[in-house]
Amino acid sequence: MDPFITALVVFVLAVFIGFEVITKVPSTLHTPLMSGSNAISGITLVGALLCSFADSFFYVGVILGFLAIVAATINVVGGYVVTDRMLKMFLKDKK
Repeated sequence: MDPFITALVVFVLAVFIGFEVITKVPSTLHTPLMSGSNAISGITLVGALLCSFADSFFYVGVILGFLAIVAATINVVGGYVVTDRMLKMFLKDKK
């Protein structure tokens, strides 16, 4: 079987299963779970760095690697910002 077709099938199944799992999470748990899982995007950063140094046709790997680095960095920073805001909600006022 063609590797592209296999990768496409895995991607479509991952999107469908991910959507189904996320929609079943109650809204009270959604923010803590997502902010914690955004930190896992650090793994994406490592993969994107490896991809950006790969030799490929017309620097496709470099371009896609750079875009992945930007997206994963935004995701990691956003996850920590959301977690920080959420934890500040539980601090007692100093008044």
